[in-house]
Amino acid sequence: MILRGDKEETARPAGPSGATLDEMFRRAGVQSANALALIDPPNRQDFTGHAPRHLTYAQADRAISALAAKLCRLGLQTDTVVAIQLPNTVESVITLLAVLRAGMIAVPLPLLWRAHDLKTALSNVGAKAIITTSRVGAVDHAELAMQVAAELFPIRFVCAYGNDLPDSVVPLDDIFTAEQSSIVPRSIRVGNAADHVAVVTFDVTNDGLAAVARSHAQLMAGGSSVFLEAGAARNANILSAIPLSSFAGLAASLMPWLLEGGTLSLHHGFQPATFFAQCQQHFGGMVVLPGPALAAIGSAYLSGANTTIVALWRSPEQLASASGWRGECSLVDVACFGEVGLIAAQRGDDRLPAEIPLGFIGRQNPAGSVLETMRGKHGTLGLRGAMVPAHAFPPGAEYGDAATLTMDDAGFVDTGYTCKLDVASQSLTVTGPPGGIAAIGGYRFRPADLEAQVGMADAAATIVALPGGIMAQRLAGSALDPAAVRSILQQNGGNPLVAEAFRPRGNAHAA
Repeated sequence: MILRGDKEETARPAGPSGATLDEMFRRAGVQSANALALIDPPNRQDFTGHAPRHLTYAQADRAISALAAKLCRLGLQTDTVVAIQLPNTVESVITLLAVLRAGMIAVPLPLLWRAHDLKTALSNVGAKAIITTSRVGAVDHAELAMQVAAELFPIRFVCAYGNDLPDSVVPLDDIFTAEQSSIVPRSIRVGNAADHVAVVTFDVTNDGLAAVARSHAQLMAGGSSVFLEAGAARNANILSAIPLSSFAGLAASLMPWLLEGGTLSLHHGFQPATFFAQCQQHFGGMVVLPGPALAAIGSAYLSGANTTIVALWRSPEQLASASGWRGECSLVDVACFGEVGLIAAQRGDDRLPAEIPLGFIGRQNPAGSVLETMRGKHGTLGLRGAMVPAHAFPPGAEYGDAATLTMDDAGFVDTGYTCKLDVASQSLTVTGPPGGIAAIGGYRFRPADLEAQVGMADAAATIVALPGGIMAQRLAGSALDPAAVRSILQQNGGNPLVAEAFRPRGNAHAA
């Protein structure tokens, strides 16, 4: 039997109804042309070899238009799928907004994906271009993109930021020296532009890698839930350690910034000393960080009643055992259910994580309830509402062999997370992750896929997912020659988290 509540909470809408992400940025830019819009990680030189950028809204707008015009001049048409693999830097924001301004569909990709994952994902969505950077740390991402493009016929262009690019790569650094906004051809679409697909991200299901498409309106709904729960003020600062490669990252970082019209400062990876320095410079506003890092970092580095911490929990079952918050900052927990949806809830007077209401939750927007929960007959959490993806991507994928997120007859999408119901309070508690899925450091894997990758390196090697503390789970590999297996996995283009499962035990570190 499906259980649902019947209460609905309402509040003012968070942003302009029917607006696209580009329109939201343009409105902020008109109001604050000379205000700082984007700030790079201060240690950017260390991992990209390029000095940090600081862009005003006017400078960001010119760069967005310059890149959008460049993509159009390459001959890419409206609704072309453009893949983006970039670190958490200014370019990641500029590139995503430029792809949308050009009338195309942005596909942000996780930074740790290598050739194997990239080819699987991009072959499923028909990408025609990849935008990346010359290097991130020791990894040559421009060369990686060229390798993927050589094996996928539909990919026509590889574009990249940075120096020492291969001859056939389209250089992009010149977009930041544009002195005036370029003219971008107008995209002609039927209907409300906000209802068209803006972004495609990827989820890992028991059936495999699923492409998940969201419209501008669905992104607005997800971002509004975080924005409203955080009670963010106009023109506030946001410091985010969450990259834009997932729905949660977009909803918790990009969308509140577009809604607020303030300054978005970015933090790449997680470097505690660098993060501390950024926090010291970050007065008030929002700080977005991984939930598991909260206890060790939040209370030590952040203080002040005018700061709101947004903690993103990619393994929401951890919230049930999370300790009480002792800091003086306001704290909003964001429980992330893969790419299906998220639930944002501010901690109350007891400083403990809030329970998940059964039925309607969050604030209401002009399009209807942001989110509605239910507990299905198998004891798993289902979600439906304005932020939940409604269609498979590409259109028609649900009739083929590709993995997709599917809705039931009532419009709910099963997250796979087990939950228990408190009848008295009509609330839900998440008790476990989806069966058959391993979650490591924000990435999800199917055990069968892990075994297949490792088996190609060494038929006798094994790999398992074990409880991993703040990371939810960790991978552990066993082989007669772990170093050789690790090397082969790296050469085969596997995820570094898989290869690191075979690292020398005496040199263990967090993957």
